[in-house]
Parts: sequence; structure tokens; C-alpha cells
Amino acid sequence: MIRKTRLYTPGPTPLLPDAQFAMAAADIHHRTPEFRALFQKVLAQLKVFVGTSNDVLLLSSSGTGAMEAAVTNLTSPGDRVLVLTAGKFGERWTGLVKAFGCQPDVVSAPYGQTFDLDQIRAALKPEQKAVFVQATETSTAVRHDIEAIAKLRDQMAPNTLLVVDGITGLGTTRFDVDGWGIDILIGGSQKAVMIPPGLAYLSVSERAWAAMETSKNPRYYFDLRKERKNAVKGESAYTPAVALVAGLVAALDYIAGQAGGDLEKGRIALVNNAEVNAAATRAGLVALGFTLFAPTAPAAAATAVAVPEGMDSGTVVKALKARFALVTANGQGEMQGKIFRVAHLGFFDYLDTVALLGAMEHIAKDTLGLPVVYGQAVEAAQRVYAEAVKQ
Repeated sequence: MIRKTRLYTPGPTPLLPDAQFAMAAADIHHRTPEFRALFQKVLAQLKVFVGTSNDVLLLSSSGTGAMEAAVTNLTSPGDRVLVLTAGKFGERWTGLVKAFGCQPDVVSAPYGQTFDLDQIRAALKPEQKAVFVQATETSTAVRHDIEAIAKLRDQMAPNTLLVVDGITGLGTTRFDVDGWGIDILIGGSQKAVMIPPGLAYLSVSERAWAAMETSKNPRYYFDLRKERKNAVKGESAYTPAVALVAGLVAALDYIAGQAGGDLEKGRIALVNNAEVNAAATRAGLVALGFTLFAPTAPAAAATAVAVPEGMDSGTVVKALKARFALVTANGQGEMQGKIFRVAHLGFFDYLDTVALLGAMEHIAKDTLGLPVVYGQAVEAAQRVYAEAVKQ
């Protein structure tokens, strides 16, 4: 039988065909009126997609580049900062702030869990320059309550900047960027916007711009002030990833097209799509006897699943790929072999969820030896979907 490769990893995610065509045709120079018009269009689209009146900048880098830019542009050596970490990407914030001489106060949550708000309340201090946190911790598929964290910041340390890694949160989670006072919110191209890795985007508040004027950490390529100055002219400070920019415009046009040309409504529909697919996936996997790794604070970007005691999650990942060419993700770091992760962000629909669960029924029965009745996972997902579309 033929096999069609299906990508279910939480980044890179499946590519949008419209974006692929746009990238293939993007044979233009970046210092021309044609590209300037394209660049200005995508910056305007990104403000709507992020949902902010703040500036949104576009960088030719992975999301980690934008994380580094947030640290270098806002802080000085010796600054106290608060890092909230509950997985590999929270730990990345800790590594970044230490690399640039900051003094991190750290609030940690165990892998698979979110933060105790009382711990955050006790840790927040007015002298901290910034709070760094993930919206969704991709390594564990946990969602953090950014609204609640923002409210605590407002109460305990109102002058402290709030920096949120929304790389897998954007397009899967509702944000009120301006209402909550998020000073920097970061996204990445290989996630919900359905194009290859290589672009990062970030919204920047006026408070964050003011902080850049006094911060002392070195910056050159990631100097956000340069990007802001050039963006006004429809340019980037340095050579942009032209094809990816063209692909991003096509992807955002597609998202708008899913809601009659309204990008804001399209963004909401994209988030709802991820929420329904995530809920259906969780229901199906639980019906097969699997245990959710993050049951109390599940993300819509991805679902993390613990395998039965004594089994290796790599067995599931390898079996899905070998038998069905279906690509999922193992756990990261200390969670490797203990969990596998399935994505729902971007170019996934309900029938992709059905396909995944149908494949999982075979793997659970034939590879893991679980007592599976064919159709039980799919039926559980169908019930979730049917309830969601009634509303």
C-alpha cells in the first residue's frame, strides 16, 4: 500500500500549499518598491494576527532569535529578572538571561504542570526588570495562564515588563495583548502560520521601546530600534528572507479567507480549530487507555501523552512513522522515552485528527498490545467534534 507522509510535530508544521506557491514565485529583490509593498502588507497583517495596536517587527531568524532580542534590547548586565519555567523552553529563558549578565529569580513548575500563582506572587519584586514566560510550553504541551500572570505583575510590580514566548501560543490561544499589558509577544513562522522555519515576529509595546533607550546589553543584528526605523520605509535592517515573507503574506491571506476576508475573525477561527482538534485528540487517546501528560492545563498547540509503565514513547513514534509515514515528536530532554507529542496548530483539520487516531488504534493494538476495539478512539473524537460544531 502507498503511504502519504503526514507531519504532526509541533514545529515545523505542515506547509500551506498557497504559501509554497508564493515562496516559489518570490523572485524579487528586497530593496525594490515591489518588496516594500509586500513587507508593509505583512507587517500590517501581523498586527491583526497578533491582535495589537503595538508595533510588530519581523526578523529573519528562528523564534529563539526573537527571544534573544527581547533579552538584549530590554536588559542590562546585573538586572534582576523573573523567569517562569516549566520545561525545556522555559529553561531556555534562564540560559538566555544568564548569557547576557542578568540575575534571574526562577519560579519552576514540574514538567507537565503549570505554575502556582501564589509562588509567582511571592517571587514578583518591583526591582525586577522583566518577567519571561512561555504561553504554551511546547516540550510538555502545557498552557500557562498569561492573563493571570499579567494581573499579578500589575499588582505586585507594575513597572516590570512582561515578555511572552507565544511561538506555539499564537494561533492556538486567545491573547489580549494590549489589555493584559504584554510588552513583547513572540511568534515563529514554522508554527500556526504554516510556513517553513526562518522568520520570527514580535509585538513591542511603548514601555518596551522606552526601556531600550536605557538598556546596556550589546545588540547588533537583533537591534529592534533599527528594525523599527527601517520598517517605516517597508524594509528590514538587513537582508530579509524574501521567499518566507511572500509565503507569510499568502498564509495570512489564507487565514483571512477562512472568515470571508476578515483576518481578525480568521485568527479566532484558527484558534478554535486548534482547540477542537486538541480536545478531540485528547478524548481519543484517553479512550485508548493512554494518560495525558498535562491533564490540568492542556495546550491547544499540542497534546503530550504518557505511555504505559515500562514502555518507551520512542516505540510509538517509530511505529507510527514506519507503518503510516505519520511523524510525531518524542519527549525532549528528561522526558524523552516517557511521552510523545502530537500537534494541532496551523494547517490541521478535523479529518487529520481522525486519521491520527485511526492510526493510533492500530499501533496501540498491534505494537503496544493494548485491548483496543477498532473505532473507539475515533468515536470519542467524533463526539467532541459533534458537540463543538453544535455551538
